[in-house]
Amino acid sequence: MSAVEQPAPTGPIEIDLTTPDIGRRRLSWWIWGGVGAVALVGIARFMIVTPGWQWNVVAEYLFKPEILRGVMNTIWLTVLSAITGLIAGGLVAFLRMSENPAFRAAGTAFIWLMRAIPALVVLLFIFFMGALVPEFTFGIPFTDVTFFSVKTNDVINKFSAALIGLTLIQAAYVGEIYRAGILSVSKGQYEAAGAIGMTRAQAMRRIIMPQAIRVIIPPLSNELITLFKSTSLVSVIGFTELLTSVQLVYGRTYQTIPMLLVACLWYLLLTSIAMVGQSALEKRYSKGFVRRSKLKTLEVPA
Repeated sequence: MSAVEQPAPTGPIEIDLTTPDIGRRRLSWWIWGGVGAVALVGIARFMIVTPGWQWNVVAEYLFKPEILRGVMNTIWLTVLSAITGLIAGGLVAFLRMSENPAFRAAGTAFIWLMRAIPALVVLLFIFFMGALVPEFTFGIPFTDVTFFSVKTNDVINKFSAALIGLTLIQAAYVGEIYRAGILSVSKGQYEAAGAIGMTRAQAMRRIIMPQAIRVIIPPLSNELITLFKSTSLVSVIGFTELLTSVQLVYGRTYQTIPMLLVACLWYLLLTSIAMVGQSALEKRYSKGFVRRSKLKTLEVPA
């Protein structure tokens, strides 16, 4: 007696890929959640009962005018460095993606230098540029014709050294983020744009960048948050940002721990605000993308 043959399915088959043992998974969640809760309680207790934190001193100095001036200088330096870094990063990306080998070599060399040299060294080198080049002279190269000259120390002060240094460092990383985003768009998009008569600039503006921006936004937002925290490095050249303001206070009061905690609280607050903005940007530019379902659909041929 022959077995009855079942007809082969012809439509989509839904396969549930979720873990069957849901109870065991949820038990592990409760265990790890309990461990995390105990750890948080321990940290909170340490922060509250340890007298060395001196929370009364923290409350006293948190909104002091000298601290607020440092906060505003930090924000101002971050905004300016971000703007100049984004513009310079676009130039670096252009050099790296240029068909001209000289431009590509220049872009690659710049990124190599900025990646190889620590940010702190870059800032110090720029700040002490006057020892290497006493004057900036503008004229016709290789002749004695000079239009005007200016002393280096009149141009490179604490603020300008911080701005130039952070801009150069930022440009190297932002340029690579731009390049990665543009390369994430398939070459077929360029070919399709060319087929309908678009120039390279038009294709980049209307076709490529709207797609690349979705890839660029997350790492670029992280890089800008890192830039905000990197402003603390300029304390070594004496620019009065948040960390320098805190150091000036504990240098005369010897209350190091509470003053460092003041700086940490401000960094936490401002970084949290930046992360909210990052999340909003990512949601805005991720519209149109459908999340994957837990159920995977397989098409079975007829």
